[in-house]
Amino acid sequence: MTSSTWTLPGLHLTDLTLPVPLDHARPDSPTIELFARIVAEPDGQDRPFLVFLQGGPGSEAPRPLEASSPPWLARALRDHRVVMLDQRGTGRSTPVGLDTPLPDDAIDGAATLRDATAAQQAAYLTHFRADAIAHDAELLREHLGARTWSLLGQSFGGFTALRYLSAHAGSVDKALFTGGLPTVGPDMDAVYATTWDGMITRSERYWARFPEDRERFRRLADSAASGTLRLPDGQRVGVERLRRLGHLLGASGGQERLHYLLDLDPASPAFLHDLAAALPFGGRNPLYAVIHESCWADGVATRWTADRMMPDAVREDPTLLAGEHIHRDLFAEDPELAPWAEAADLLAEHEWPRLYDEQALRAADVPGAAAVYFEDAYVPRQYSLATAEMLSGVHPWVTSEYEHNGLRASGQGVIDHLLDLATGRRAA
Repeated sequence: MTSSTWTLPGLHLTDLTLPVPLDHARPDSPTIELFARIVAEPDGQDRPFLVFLQGGPGSEAPRPLEASSPPWLARALRDHRVVMLDQRGTGRSTPVGLDTPLPDDAIDGAATLRDATAAQQAAYLTHFRADAIAHDAELLREHLGARTWSLLGQSFGGFTALRYLSAHAGSVDKALFTGGLPTVGPDMDAVYATTWDGMITRSERYWARFPEDRERFRRLADSAASGTLRLPDGQRVGVERLRRLGHLLGASGGQERLHYLLDLDPASPAFLHDLAAALPFGGRNPLYAVIHESCWADGVATRWTADRMMPDAVREDPTLLAGEHIHRDLFAEDPELAPWAEAADLLAEHEWPRLYDEQALRAADVPGAAAVYFEDAYVPRQYSLATAEMLSGVHPWVTSEYEHNGLRASGQGVIDHLLDLATGRRAA
Protein backbone atom coordinates (compact mmCIF):
# COMPACT_ATOMS: atom_id res chain seq x y z
CA MET A 1 0.00 0.00 0.00
CA THR A 2 1.29 3.48 -0.86
CA SER A 3 0.15 6.71 0.74
CA SER A 4 0.62 10.46 0.60
CA THR A 5 -0.81 13.29 2.68
CA TRP A 6 -1.93 16.80 1.91
CA THR A 7 -4.27 19.42 3.31
CA LEU A 8 -7.22 21.62 2.50
CA PRO A 9 -8.53 24.37 4.77
CA GLY A 10 -9.81 22.54 7.84
CA LEU A 11 -9.05 19.09 6.40
CA HIS A 12 -6.22 16.58 6.52
CA LEU A 13 -6.22 14.13 3.61
CA THR A 14 -4.38 10.86 3.06
CA ASP A 15 -4.39 9.29 -0.40
CA LEU A 16 -3.96 5.51 -0.48
CA THR A 17 -3.46 2.98 -3.26
CA LEU A 18 -3.66 -0.76 -2.76
CA PRO A 19 -3.34 -3.65 -5.25
CA VAL A 20 -6.31 -6.04 -5.12
CA PRO A 21 -7.17 -9.11 -7.20
CA LEU A 22 -9.33 -8.54 -10.25
CA ASP A 23 -11.12 -11.77 -9.36
CA HIS A 24 -11.42 -12.31 -5.61
CA ALA A 25 -12.28 -15.97 -6.23
CA ARG A 26 -8.74 -16.32 -7.61
CA PRO A 27 -6.36 -14.43 -5.32
CA ASP A 28 -3.54 -15.03 -7.81
CA SER A 29 -5.49 -13.33 -10.64
CA PRO A 30 -4.20 -10.11 -12.23
CA THR A 31 -4.35 -7.15 -9.87
CA ILE A 32 -6.08 -3.82 -10.21
CA GLU A 33 -5.38 -0.68 -8.21
CA LEU A 34 -7.75 0.43 -5.48
CA PHE A 35 -7.72 4.10 -4.50
CA ALA A 36 -9.14 5.67 -1.35
CA ARG A 37 -8.82 9.08 0.27
CA ILE A 38 -9.07 9.40 4.04
CA VAL A 39 -10.52 12.74 5.08
CA ALA A 40 -10.14 13.96 8.66
CA GLU A 41 -10.27 17.11 10.71
CA PRO A 42 -6.74 18.22 11.66
CA ASP A 43 -7.30 17.09 15.26
CA GLY A 44 -9.37 14.04 14.29
CA GLN A 45 -6.79 11.70 12.84
CA ASP A 46 -7.33 9.09 15.55
CA ARG A 47 -11.11 8.88 15.14
CA PRO A 48 -12.77 5.67 13.91
CA PHE A 49 -13.25 5.11 10.20
CA LEU A 50 -16.50 5.64 8.30
CA VAL A 51 -16.24 4.40 4.71
CA PHE A 52 -18.49 6.14 2.19
CA LEU A 53 -19.89 3.92 -0.55
CA GLN A 54 -20.94 6.02 -3.51
CA GLY A 55 -24.10 5.62 -5.57
CA GLY A 56 -24.00 4.42 -9.13
CA PRO A 57 -22.77 1.93 -10.15
CA GLY A 58 -19.85 3.44 -11.98
CA SER A 59 -19.20 6.70 -10.13
CA GLU A 60 -16.15 7.63 -8.10
CA ALA A 61 -16.27 9.00 -4.56
CA PRO A 62 -16.79 12.75 -4.03
CA ARG A 63 -13.75 15.02 -4.14
CA PRO A 64 -13.87 17.31 -1.08
CA LEU A 65 -13.11 20.98 -1.57
CA GLU A 66 -13.77 21.95 2.04
CA ALA A 67 -15.37 20.50 5.15
CA SER A 68 -18.87 21.14 3.77
CA SER A 69 -18.17 19.50 0.41
CA PRO A 70 -20.14 17.25 0.13
CA PRO A 71 -22.69 18.84 2.48
CA TRP A 72 -22.91 15.88 4.89
CA LEU A 73 -19.14 15.62 5.36
CA ALA A 74 -18.71 18.11 8.21
CA ARG A 75 -21.20 16.21 10.40
CA ALA A 76 -19.55 12.88 9.68
CA LEU A 77 -16.10 14.27 10.51
CA ARG A 78 -17.17 15.26 14.02
CA ASP A 79 -17.04 11.59 14.99
CA HIS A 80 -15.05 9.87 12.23
CA ARG A 81 -12.35 9.83 9.66
CA VAL A 82 -14.21 9.43 6.37
CA VAL A 83 -12.81 7.00 3.81
CA MET A 84 -13.76 8.14 0.31
CA LEU A 85 -13.44 4.91 -1.68
CA ASP A 86 -13.24 4.98 -5.45
CA GLN A 87 -15.08 1.77 -6.27
CA ARG A 88 -13.20 -0.47 -8.70
CA GLY A 89 -13.56 0.74 -12.27
CA THR A 90 -14.06 4.38 -11.27
CA GLY A 91 -11.96 7.43 -10.50
CA ARG A 92 -8.42 6.31 -9.70
CA SER A 93 -9.32 2.66 -9.07
CA THR A 94 -8.27 1.19 -12.45
CA PRO A 95 -11.05 3.04 -14.28
CA VAL A 96 -13.06 1.20 -16.91
CA GLY A 97 -12.75 2.78 -20.34
CA LEU A 98 -12.25 1.59 -23.88
CA ASP A 99 -8.73 2.98 -24.08
CA THR A 100 -7.66 2.75 -20.45
CA PRO A 101 -4.69 0.36 -20.15
CA LEU A 102 -5.77 -2.98 -18.75
CA PRO A 103 -3.91 -4.64 -15.89
CA ASP A 104 -1.17 -6.97 -17.08
CA ASP A 105 -2.56 -10.31 -18.26
CA ALA A 106 -6.17 -9.29 -17.54
CA ILE A 107 -7.31 -10.24 -21.05
CA ASP A 108 -5.26 -12.43 -23.36
CA GLY A 109 -4.06 -10.50 -26.38
CA ALA A 110 -5.64 -7.19 -25.37
CA ALA A 111 -3.96 -4.11 -23.95
CA THR A 112 -7.25 -2.21 -23.69
CA LEU A 113 -10.93 -3.09 -23.75
CA ARG A 114 -11.16 -1.64 -27.25
CA ASP A 115 -8.76 -4.39 -28.34
CA ALA A 116 -10.89 -7.09 -26.70
CA THR A 117 -13.79 -9.06 -28.10
CA ALA A 118 -17.28 -8.42 -26.76
CA ALA A 119 -17.11 -11.71 -24.87
CA GLN A 120 -13.80 -10.71 -23.29
CA GLN A 121 -15.19 -7.29 -22.37
CA ALA A 122 -18.25 -8.86 -20.74
CA ALA A 123 -16.16 -11.38 -18.81
CA TYR A 124 -13.93 -8.59 -17.50
CA LEU A 125 -16.89 -6.46 -16.42
CA THR A 126 -18.43 -9.26 -14.36
CA HIS A 127 -15.80 -8.39 -11.75
CA PHE A 128 -17.13 -4.89 -11.02
CA ARG A 129 -20.28 -5.52 -8.97
CA ALA A 130 -21.05 -4.87 -5.32
CA ASP A 131 -19.67 -8.23 -4.20
CA ALA A 132 -16.21 -7.35 -5.53
CA ILE A 133 -16.41 -3.79 -4.19
CA ALA A 134 -17.26 -5.06 -0.70
CA HIS A 135 -14.32 -7.47 -0.82
CA ASP A 136 -12.04 -4.61 -1.91
CA ALA A 137 -13.22 -2.56 1.04
CA GLU A 138 -12.56 -5.44 3.42
CA LEU A 139 -8.98 -5.72 2.16
CA LEU A 140 -8.55 -1.98 2.65
CA ARG A 141 -9.84 -2.23 6.23
CA GLU A 142 -7.32 -4.97 6.96
CA HIS A 143 -4.45 -2.93 5.52
CA LEU A 144 -5.49 0.08 7.62
CA GLY A 145 -5.30 -2.09 10.72
CA ALA A 146 -8.86 -1.26 11.79
CA ARG A 147 -10.62 -4.01 13.74
CA THR A 148 -13.98 -2.64 12.58
CA TRP A 149 -15.27 0.39 10.75
CA SER A 150 -18.61 1.92 9.87
CA LEU A 151 -20.41 2.04 6.52
CA LEU A 152 -22.37 4.84 4.86
CA GLY A 153 -24.02 3.68 1.65
CA GLN A 154 -25.89 6.06 -0.66
CA SER A 155 -28.19 4.41 -3.23
CA PHE A 156 -26.07 1.71 -4.95
CA GLY A 157 -23.59 2.28 -2.15
CA GLY A 158 -26.27 0.93 0.17
CA PHE A 159 -26.51 -2.19 -1.99
CA THR A 160 -22.76 -2.57 -1.50
CA ALA A 161 -23.08 -2.00 2.24
CA LEU A 162 -25.74 -4.72 2.40
CA ARG A 163 -23.41 -7.10 0.58
CA TYR A 164 -20.70 -6.13 3.07
CA LEU A 165 -23.00 -7.03 5.97
CA SER A 166 -23.90 -10.29 4.26
CA ALA A 167 -20.26 -11.32 3.86
CA HIS A 168 -18.27 -9.45 6.54
CA ALA A 169 -20.63 -8.42 9.34
CA GLY A 170 -17.93 -8.94 11.96
CA SER A 171 -15.94 -6.10 10.43
CA VAL A 172 -18.74 -3.53 10.74
CA ASP A 173 -19.23 -1.24 13.73
CA LYS A 174 -22.42 0.33 12.36
CA ALA A 175 -24.14 0.56 8.98
CA LEU A 176 -25.99 3.56 7.58
CA PHE A 177 -28.13 3.43 4.45
CA THR A 178 -29.56 6.38 2.51
CA GLY A 179 -32.01 5.43 -0.22
CA GLY A 180 -30.11 2.22 -0.54
CA LEU A 181 -31.77 -0.86 0.97
CA PRO A 182 -32.40 -3.18 -2.00
CA THR A 183 -34.66 -6.19 -2.19
CA VAL A 184 -33.10 -9.51 -1.24
CA GLY A 185 -33.93 -12.31 -3.66
CA PRO A 186 -34.32 -12.92 -7.36
CA ASP A 187 -37.51 -11.05 -8.30
CA MET A 188 -35.99 -7.94 -9.84
CA ASP A 189 -38.80 -7.82 -12.42
CA ALA A 190 -41.21 -6.86 -9.64
CA VAL A 191 -38.90 -4.03 -8.57
CA TYR A 192 -38.77 -2.62 -12.08
CA ALA A 193 -42.53 -2.93 -12.49
CA THR A 194 -42.90 -0.90 -9.30
CA THR A 195 -40.47 1.79 -10.43
CA TRP A 196 -42.29 2.11 -13.75
CA ASP A 197 -45.59 2.62 -11.93
CA GLY A 198 -43.91 5.23 -9.78
CA MET A 199 -42.58 7.09 -12.81
CA ILE A 200 -46.04 7.15 -14.41
CA THR A 201 -47.31 8.83 -11.25
CA ARG A 202 -44.40 11.29 -11.20
CA SER A 203 -44.88 12.10 -14.88
CA GLU A 204 -48.57 12.88 -14.47
CA ARG A 205 -47.83 14.92 -11.36
CA TYR A 206 -45.30 16.95 -13.32
CA TRP A 207 -47.62 17.58 -16.27
CA ALA A 208 -50.38 18.63 -13.86
CA ARG A 209 -48.04 21.23 -12.39
CA PHE A 210 -46.69 22.41 -15.76
CA PRO A 211 -49.40 21.48 -18.29
CA GLU A 212 -47.91 23.59 -21.08
CA ASP A 213 -44.72 21.54 -20.89
CA ARG A 214 -46.46 18.36 -22.02
CA GLU A 215 -47.10 19.66 -25.51
CA ARG A 216 -43.55 21.01 -25.67
CA PHE A 217 -42.23 17.60 -24.73
CA ARG A 218 -44.52 15.88 -27.22
CA ARG A 219 -43.13 18.06 -30.01
CA LEU A 220 -39.61 17.14 -28.92
CA ALA A 221 -40.60 13.47 -28.99
CA ASP A 222 -41.92 13.90 -32.53
CA SER A 223 -38.56 15.36 -33.53
CA ALA A 224 -36.81 12.49 -31.77
CA ALA A 225 -38.95 9.93 -33.60
CA SER A 226 -38.19 11.53 -36.97
CA GLY A 227 -34.45 11.60 -36.28
CA THR A 228 -34.16 15.38 -36.32
CA LEU A 229 -33.46 16.00 -32.63
CA ARG A 230 -29.68 16.37 -32.48
CA LEU A 231 -27.25 17.42 -29.79
CA PRO A 232 -24.60 20.08 -30.53
CA ASP A 233 -22.07 17.37 -31.45
CA GLY A 234 -24.48 15.78 -33.91
CA GLN A 235 -25.64 12.89 -31.73
CA ARG A 236 -29.18 11.76 -32.43
CA VAL A 237 -31.60 11.72 -29.52
CA GLY A 238 -34.33 9.15 -30.01
CA VAL A 239 -37.58 8.79 -28.11
CA GLU A 240 -36.26 6.40 -25.47
CA ARG A 241 -33.19 8.51 -24.81
CA LEU A 242 -35.36 11.62 -24.50
CA ARG A 243 -37.73 9.78 -22.17
CA ARG A 244 -34.82 9.32 -19.73
CA LEU A 245 -35.05 13.00 -18.82
CA GLY A 246 -37.50 11.68 -16.26
CA HIS A 247 -34.53 10.77 -14.07
CA LEU A 248 -34.56 14.43 -13.03
CA LEU A 249 -37.89 13.86 -11.29
CA GLY A 250 -36.30 11.48 -8.79
CA ALA A 251 -34.36 14.22 -7.00
CA SER A 252 -35.35 17.30 -5.05
CA GLY A 253 -35.59 20.28 -7.39
CA GLY A 254 -35.99 17.93 -10.33
CA GLN A 255 -39.35 19.27 -11.46
CA GLU A 256 -37.95 22.77 -11.62
CA ARG A 257 -34.84 21.63 -13.51
CA LEU A 258 -36.95 19.87 -16.12
CA HIS A 259 -39.28 22.85 -16.44
CA TYR A 260 -36.42 25.29 -16.93
CA LEU A 261 -35.05 23.02 -19.66
CA LEU A 262 -38.36 22.71 -21.49
CA ASP A 263 -38.93 26.44 -21.10
CA LEU A 264 -36.04 27.15 -23.49
CA ASP A 265 -36.40 27.52 -27.25
CA PRO A 266 -35.78 23.96 -28.52
CA ALA A 267 -33.77 25.32 -31.45
CA SER A 268 -31.48 27.39 -29.26
CA PRO A 269 -27.90 26.44 -28.40
CA ALA A 270 -28.80 26.85 -24.73
CA PHE A 271 -31.49 24.17 -24.95
CA LEU A 272 -29.37 21.71 -26.91
CA HIS A 273 -26.37 22.05 -24.62
CA ASP A 274 -28.54 21.81 -21.51
CA LEU A 275 -30.30 18.77 -22.97
CA ALA A 276 -26.95 17.08 -23.53
CA ALA A 277 -25.95 17.79 -19.93
CA ALA A 278 -29.26 16.51 -18.53
CA LEU A 279 -29.36 13.15 -20.32
CA PRO A 280 -28.24 10.24 -18.10
CA PHE A 281 -26.27 7.12 -19.04
CA GLY A 282 -23.48 8.92 -20.89
CA GLY A 283 -19.97 7.94 -21.79
CA ARG A 284 -18.15 9.49 -18.82
CA ASN A 285 -19.08 6.60 -16.53
CA PRO A 286 -19.73 3.65 -18.88
CA LEU A 287 -20.28 1.19 -16.04
CA TYR A 288 -23.43 3.08 -15.07
CA ALA A 289 -25.03 2.01 -18.34
CA VAL A 290 -23.32 -1.29 -19.08
CA ILE A 291 -23.78 -3.06 -15.73
CA HIS A 292 -26.56 -0.92 -14.27
CA GLU A 293 -29.25 -3.57 -14.03
CA SER A 294 -26.85 -6.10 -12.53
CA CYS A 295 -26.94 -4.22 -9.22
CA TRP A 296 -30.45 -5.68 -8.71
CA ALA A 297 -29.56 -9.18 -9.97
CA ASP A 298 -29.49 -11.37 -6.87
CA GLY A 299 -28.93 -14.74 -8.50
CA VAL A 300 -30.60 -14.10 -11.87
CA ALA A 301 -29.92 -12.77 -15.36
CA THR A 302 -31.29 -9.29 -16.07
CA ARG A 303 -32.36 -9.82 -19.72
CA TRP A 304 -32.96 -6.08 -20.14
CA THR A 305 -35.56 -6.11 -17.39
CA ALA A 306 -36.37 -2.38 -17.55
CA ASP A 307 -37.35 -2.74 -21.19
CA ARG A 308 -39.24 -6.00 -20.62
CA MET A 309 -41.22 -4.54 -17.74
CA MET A 310 -42.05 -1.23 -19.44
CA PRO A 311 -45.86 -0.91 -19.37
CA ASP A 312 -47.69 -0.67 -22.69
CA ALA A 313 -49.06 2.70 -21.62
CA VAL A 314 -45.50 4.03 -21.42
CA ARG A 315 -44.49 2.59 -24.79
CA GLU A 316 -47.46 4.30 -26.39
CA ASP A 317 -47.01 7.71 -24.73
CA PRO A 318 -43.59 9.39 -24.93
CA THR A 319 -44.63 11.89 -22.26
CA LEU A 320 -44.64 9.13 -19.65
CA LEU A 321 -41.06 9.42 -18.50
CA ALA A 322 -38.42 6.96 -17.33
CA GLY A 323 -36.15 7.07 -14.32
CA GLU A 324 -33.16 4.77 -13.87
CA HIS A 325 -34.39 2.50 -16.65
CA ILE A 326 -31.67 1.51 -19.08
CA HIS A 327 -32.71 0.76 -22.69
CA ARG A 328 -30.80 -0.83 -25.56
CA ASP A 329 -31.57 2.14 -27.82
CA LEU A 330 -29.21 4.26 -25.74
CA PHE A 331 -26.29 2.14 -26.92
CA ALA A 332 -27.27 2.73 -30.55
CA GLU A 333 -27.68 6.50 -30.20
CA ASP A 334 -24.74 7.47 -28.00
CA PRO A 335 -21.46 7.00 -29.90
CA GLU A 336 -19.60 6.67 -26.60
CA LEU A 337 -21.84 3.78 -25.52
CA ALA A 338 -22.09 2.10 -28.93
CA PRO A 339 -18.80 0.17 -28.57
CA TRP A 340 -20.21 -1.42 -25.40
CA ALA A 341 -23.46 -2.64 -26.98
CA GLU A 342 -22.43 -6.24 -27.68
CA ALA A 343 -20.90 -6.65 -24.23
CA ALA A 344 -24.07 -5.21 -22.68
CA ASP A 345 -26.14 -7.79 -24.55
CA LEU A 346 -23.93 -10.59 -23.27
CA LEU A 347 -24.08 -9.27 -19.71
CA ALA A 348 -27.87 -9.11 -19.93
CA GLU A 349 -27.85 -12.90 -20.42
CA HIS A 350 -25.24 -13.56 -17.74
CA GLU A 351 -26.51 -15.54 -14.76
CA TRP A 352 -25.28 -13.41 -11.90
CA PRO A 353 -24.43 -15.08 -8.59
CA ARG A 354 -26.31 -14.30 -5.40
CA LEU A 355 -25.35 -11.05 -3.73
CA TYR A 356 -27.00 -11.52 -0.35
CA ASP A 357 -27.29 -14.37 2.13
CA GLU A 358 -30.58 -13.83 3.97
CA GLN A 359 -29.57 -16.10 6.83
CA ALA A 360 -26.32 -14.17 7.31
CA LEU A 361 -28.17 -10.85 7.22
CA ARG A 362 -30.63 -12.01 9.87
CA ALA A 363 -27.74 -13.18 12.02
CA ALA A 364 -25.78 -9.94 11.65
CA ASP A 365 -25.90 -8.15 14.99
CA VAL A 366 -24.78 -4.76 13.69
CA PRO A 367 -26.37 -1.48 14.79
CA GLY A 368 -27.37 0.99 12.15
CA ALA A 369 -30.06 3.09 10.54
CA ALA A 370 -31.63 3.43 7.11
CA ALA A 371 -33.26 6.47 5.53
CA VAL A 372 -36.14 5.10 3.47
CA TYR A 373 -37.67 7.80 1.29
CA PHE A 374 -41.44 7.44 1.11
CA GLU A 375 -41.65 8.02 -2.64
CA ASP A 376 -38.16 6.98 -3.68
CA ALA A 377 -38.20 6.79 -7.49
CA TYR A 378 -35.33 4.33 -7.71
CA VAL A 379 -35.37 2.13 -4.59
CA PRO A 380 -39.03 1.44 -3.75
CA ARG A 381 -40.01 1.84 -0.12
CA GLN A 382 -41.79 -1.50 0.29
CA TYR A 383 -38.72 -3.50 -0.72
CA SER A 384 -36.44 -1.46 1.51
CA LEU A 385 -38.69 -2.04 4.50
CA ALA A 386 -38.85 -5.77 3.81
CA THR A 387 -35.06 -5.89 3.82
CA ALA A 388 -34.89 -3.74 6.96
CA GLU A 389 -36.91 -6.41 8.76
CA MET A 390 -34.01 -8.82 8.20
CA LEU A 391 -31.54 -6.48 9.92
CA SER A 392 -32.28 -6.64 13.62
CA GLY A 393 -29.93 -3.81 14.54
CA VAL A 394 -30.83 -1.39 11.75
CA HIS A 395 -33.54 1.19 12.50
CA PRO A 396 -35.52 2.26 9.41
CA TRP A 397 -36.53 5.91 9.21
CA VAL A 398 -39.30 6.46 6.69
CA THR A 399 -39.51 10.08 5.60
CA SER A 400 -41.38 12.03 2.94
CA GLU A 401 -39.25 15.12 3.55
CA TYR A 402 -36.58 14.14 1.03
CA GLU A 403 -36.18 12.47 -2.33
CA HIS A 404 -33.56 9.90 -3.34
CA ASN A 405 -30.79 12.51 -3.05
CA GLY A 406 -31.70 13.35 0.54
CA LEU A 407 -28.20 12.74 1.91
CA ARG A 408 -26.81 15.59 -0.16
CA ALA A 409 -29.92 17.76 -0.37
CA SER A 410 -30.48 17.82 3.40
CA GLY A 411 -27.08 19.23 4.25
CA GLN A 412 -26.36 17.61 7.61
CA GLY A 413 -29.98 16.64 8.30
CA VAL A 414 -30.10 13.04 7.09
CA ILE A 415 -26.63 12.03 8.28
CA ASP A 416 -27.26 13.56 11.71
CA HIS A 417 -30.59 11.74 12.06
CA LEU A 418 -29.07 8.40 11.07
CA LEU A 419 -26.09 8.72 13.38
CA ASP A 420 -28.42 9.54 16.25
CA LEU A 421 -30.57 6.49 15.48
CA ALA A 422 -27.61 4.16 15.11
CA THR A 423 -26.02 5.27 18.37
CA GLY A 424 -29.21 5.35 20.44
CA ARG A 425 -29.35 9.14 20.81
CA ARG A 426 -32.69 9.11 19.01
CA ALA A 427 -35.50 6.56 19.08
CA ALA A 428 -37.17 7.36 15.73
